[in-house]
Amino acid sequence: MHSISYMYKIGVGPSSSHTMGPKRAAEKFLALHSGVSSYKVTLYGSLAATGKGHMTDKAIIDVLSPVAPTEIEWRSDVFLPFHPNAMTFHAYDANGLEMGSRTYYSVGGGDILEEGQQVSARPEVYELSNITEIKEWCRNSGRSFWEYVDVHEGNTIWDYLREVWQVMKEAVQRGIEAEGVLPGGLGVSRKAVSYYVKALGYTGSLKSRGLVYAYALAVSEENAGGGKIVTAPTCGACGVLPAVLYHLHLTKGFSEQRILRALATAGLFGLVVKTNASVSGADVGCQGEVGVACAMAAAAANQLFGGTPSQIEYAAEMGLEHHLGLTCDPVCGLVQIPCIERNAYAAARALDSNLFSTFSDGNHFISFDRVVQVMKQTGHDLPSLYKETSQGGLATIRR
Repeated sequence: MHSISYMYKIGVGPSSSHTMGPKRAAEKFLALHSGVSSYKVTLYGSLAATGKGHMTDKAIIDVLSPVAPTEIEWRSDVFLPFHPNAMTFHAYDANGLEMGSRTYYSVGGGDILEEGQQVSARPEVYELSNITEIKEWCRNSGRSFWEYVDVHEGNTIWDYLREVWQVMKEAVQRGIEAEGVLPGGLGVSRKAVSYYVKALGYTGSLKSRGLVYAYALAVSEENAGGGKIVTAPTCGACGVLPAVLYHLHLTKGFSEQRILRALATAGLFGLVVKTNASVSGADVGCQGEVGVACAMAAAAANQLFGGTPSQIEYAAEMGLEHHLGLTCDPVCGLVQIPCIERNAYAAARALDSNLFSTFSDGNHFISFDRVVQVMKQTGHDLPSLYKETSQGGLATIRR
């Protein structure tokens, strides 16, 4: 497996697969073909179906148009075999003759693969790629999941995770202050500030739960507005993990060092899913985004509360298992309805998964790795209209 730094990408919203990925693809193509007269980019499948709502065309045009005029072609009726998020770039000379072309796939979390490339060319950091084997390493060594990260990544990962944590905190803090209507035409008002203020008026568990909602809404709304966030594992699910960690940091007094270790554990679980299945809503539905985010947050929370490796795995397993089959059906292709609300709900579920696991001894029948396999198969069995095409499910509802 690759470094968890590729799981946590710092960037701007609203979508890792539909905004970050296409932007990176455009930058790669530009590096190959800069002295040209024009560009044409054909977007296929899910990228074409929801690209306008996700600002896919803007992400590409912002990179290419300063060099040459750029045309975008939308082909939502065509799905290339390797992945539903496909795009082909063409470069032309002054006579209209093609100088080169490349097809890229945005495979989730901001990562892209070129046609013919089955896996990322990034260096392998971890020799183990599933939680069962990593948990066995923990048992034999007496160490925890975050220490597995430390052994394999070295000291440099902690500096990066410190930056990740800073960006997450700033997204929460901006989001609970911001007001107004989100862009896109749905007329969705930011709710984080009102949830935050109302939560402060309560005490005990109501206050705690309300604040978690507010923090998740804050980051998700920042993402929907094109703000700076961290993929965890994607832009569309970026509010879950920060909400849980920010809340526990403030209310339980967990130190920054312990928060960074929790981020390492969460990233490891996310990386296992990304390696063995997918975190792309266009590929496996929202179970691969919000479901994985819930699992990551549950694992992080359980570690903070002193869970054993078995309890941590159990918390993560529940976080993903109880999102199995969740469709990706954004209204108008925007990362707003139901995406923002799902982040808040999943953050609460992550804390519930942590609590449920804490009451247990960590023994459970279904392993995290088995749920990952089921999630992948379930996602591939879902019809395409339920996987980020904005053609089925809740996406058919219009105001």
